[in-house]
Amino acid sequence: MSQTPSERRRPVAYKNEKFLNSPDARILRILSEYLEPLSHFRHERIRDTIVFFGSARLTEDGPLGRYYRDARTLARMMTEWSNQFANHTYRFVVCSGGGPGIMEAANHGASDAGGKTIGLNIGLPFEQLPNPYISPELSFEFHYFFMRKFWFAYLSKALVVFPGGFGTMDEMMEVLTLAQTRKLAKKILIVLYGSEFWKEIINFDALVKHGMIAPEDLNLFQYADDPDSAFKILTEGLIQYHITPETQETPAIAKSRDPQAPEGMF
Repeated sequence: MSQTPSERRRPVAYKNEKFLNSPDARILRILSEYLEPLSHFRHERIRDTIVFFGSARLTEDGPLGRYYRDARTLARMMTEWSNQFANHTYRFVVCSGGGPGIMEAANHGASDAGGKTIGLNIGLPFEQLPNPYISPELSFEFHYFFMRKFWFAYLSKALVVFPGGFGTMDEMMEVLTLAQTRKLAKKILIVLYGSEFWKEIINFDALVKHGMIAPEDLNLFQYADDPDSAFKILTEGLIQYHITPETQETPAIAKSRDPQAPEGMF
C-alpha cells in the first residue's frame, strides 16, 4: 500500500522517542540532566545549598530513629537561619537525595520552617521514591548517578553526612576526594553526624597510620553529635567562608552569560 506524503514524513529528531531512548542519543539524555535542573535552579533563584546525606532505610521509629529526628531538627534550624539571607536569591537551601529516611527528614525539617527544599531523586528498583516534603518546583528525577552527584557538589556550600550505607559512603567519599585533591573552587564544610557511628564504620586514623591519607586530611571534616553543635559548626563556617566577607570568586566556567542574572548564580 502506498503512503501519503504526510505518512512518509518522519518525526523531527527531538520528538522521536525511539531515537531519544537509543544508545546514540545517550549524550542528549546526559545533557538534559544538566540543563533541566539548571533551568529550574535559575528560575527559582537558588544560589547555593546545604546537602544532607544519609540512609534511606533509617526510620523515625527504628533503632537509629534519633538520627531521623536530629536531621529534621537541624534542617529546620538551618532553614530558619538561612531565611534571613533570602533577597534576590535563596541561600543555603536544604537539599537531599529526595527519597525516604534521612533524606525525607531533611526535606521535612526545611518544610517545617517554610523554606524551599530540593530533592535530587534517582530511579532505583527499591527504596527510592520522592518524599512528600520536597518543594514541587525543586523535585528532580535522575537516571545517571554521576549527574545527580554533580548537582550535589556544584551548588553545595556545606555537607552533613548522617549514618548510612554504600550510597551514603560513596557520596561522602566523592566530596572528600574532591576537597582533598582541591578540585573544588570553593570551601565546602563537611560534618559527619554521629561520631560513634562513623568512628566505628571508618577508621580514618588507620588511614593516616598506613600512609593512605595525610594527617591534615582529617581537617577536611568535623564531627557533630547533636543539632546544636552541628548548627554552630555550619553557621560559623558559612559566615566565615561565604558571607563575611564574600571573597569566593565564581569560577569562570560557572559564570552566567546573562548580565541580568543575579550575582553568584551559575
